[in-house]
Amino acid sequence: MSIIKPISIIFQHPDFIVIDKPIGISVHKDQQAVGLPDLVAAQIGYSQLWLVHRLDKITSGLLILARSSEAAAEFSRLFDERRIEKHYIALSKDKPKKKQGIIIGDMEKTRNGSWKLCHSKTNPAITRFTSVSCEAGLRLFHLMPKSGKTHQLRVALRSLGSPILGDQRYGGKTALDRTYLHAYALKFDYRGETILLKQAPHDGEYFLKPSVRQQLDLLEI
Repeated sequence: MSIIKPISIIFQHPDFIVIDKPIGISVHKDQQAVGLPDLVAAQIGYSQLWLVHRLDKITSGLLILARSSEAAAEFSRLFDERRIEKHYIALSKDKPKKKQGIIIGDMEKTRNGSWKLCHSKTNPAITRFTSVSCEAGLRLFHLMPKSGKTHQLRVALRSLGSPILGDQRYGGKTALDRTYLHAYALKFDYRGETILLKQAPHDGEYFLKPSVRQQLDLLEI
């Protein structure tokens, strides 16, 4: 794993930090000797940091790393109780079946390692969303997952007929400079303190378009 520049630290708390994860970096070690938490720990002079949630390798944005096992346990509780609001943004070139609402259904793994959305709701993935047109042929989605399933948001947008721009696994037709999915905001209470963090994407030709930035500035968290 090669890191050209340091990982951006967005917020520091005695119990945790929040980073802006770049695209192309796995949160786990994979085949590498060092994982993302270890890289960030070395960068800030810590012996260890704890991963408390995940982002796909192709997803950029806000990621919480705990500074202790006790803090990691507290975040596990907050995530289990769905008390941490996660807000993502995504771009698509395809008009959705509906412009806003809830996408709900069980997810089933397919043969090629992808996932699909089912009509059943035994242990469903749940995603609230809104969307707005930025310009002709380009739509911004605001995604608010209420569960944390693998590839949940990518599958959800495919189910709407609006695969994420650049996401070839789930129907994004062409390879681009990145997959246009970004963890934009986090909102939660931690030991009596309300935390609200936002971080706009800083790479990707389409994310940097003025029409997209204008709509992002209007987004309410």
